[in-house]
Amino acid sequence: MKILSLDCATQSATCAILDDNNILGETTFNLKKQHSQILMPMIDDLLKNTQMSISDIDAFVASKGPGSFTGLRIGMATIKGLSQGCKKPFVTLSTLDSLAYNLAYTDGIICPILDALRDNVYTALYSFDNSDALTDPKLNKISDYVNISISELIIMLKDKNCSITFVGDGVPKFKEKLLDNLTNIRFAPKHLNLAKASSLGELGLKLLTSGIQDDIYGAIPIYLRKPQAEREYEEKMRQK
Repeated sequence: MKILSLDCATQSATCAILDDNNILGETTFNLKKQHSQILMPMIDDLLKNTQMSISDIDAFVASKGPGSFTGLRIGMATIKGLSQGCKKPFVTLSTLDSLAYNLAYTDGIICPILDALRDNVYTALYSFDNSDALTDPKLNKISDYVNISISELIIMLKDKNCSITFVGDGVPKFKEKLLDNLTNIRFAPKHLNLAKASSLGELGLKLLTSGIQDDIYGAIPIYLRKPQAEREYEEKMRQK
């Protein structure tokens, strides 16, 4: 099975093509460009460089967040459109899941953090079941997806009696504060802090091959907070 996966939930835009055994190609940009302007050219170039057409793709995978509201809508709308146009299945997963999956075989707790602005992060806690060396490690989500302040996250982690590894675009921003307040913590290398369409695609491929797929009308992004315009409107109404 060949799949096309993409993630536009964060500042980076990334797309990849995978089959059952290999990553055939991947493109990632981590610049402040509009995802709406670069996503389709990225996909088109990736298909050309892997000598494929969209009809060669058997299924699609997209991030459902949390993250940038606009980026999520662009990514999910693109995948839904391709799925519907090609009459091929699709599935959506969280960017937090794929970031945690970047650290396969890591012991202890994995804590992906995405910058949610105003000293807040999108996060969840994960662990890997590495008990069987002959099979792929099983990623277990051990907390809900949340949008909390970095201070609240530190309080939540203080009582954990195992190592904690942080990954995600929130690491550079909050690394010093985490080091000042927590012990027995580690940080992923820089290249793993970016959302990767290949990691998302590998998780999606497992779901698709097991028969799981999303419904084009039922699949919705994980927002975790209200849009900024709505928050500003509510604040203005409270001040009246």
